[in-house]
Amino acid sequence: MKFSIISLIATVLISMGAFAQTQPVKMSNSGICHSPGSTYYEQTKKFTSFKSLQECLNAGGRMPKR
Repeated sequence: MKFSIISLIATVLISMGAFAQTQPVKMSNSGICHSPGSTYYEQTKKFTSFKSLQECLNAGGRMPKR
């Protein structure tokens, strides 16, 4: 019973986006998509922000080489 309630609450929170990424994906002026936690994320100052990495890539960005 207890497991069912916890499972139900987790399902509701996930479906509502409660665990969604809070920091944006940054596409630098050179077109590189930096997700939170990536090597140069914090150093990227001039950027366009996106809600997801896929959204950044669809906008013409690319993944970093390292």
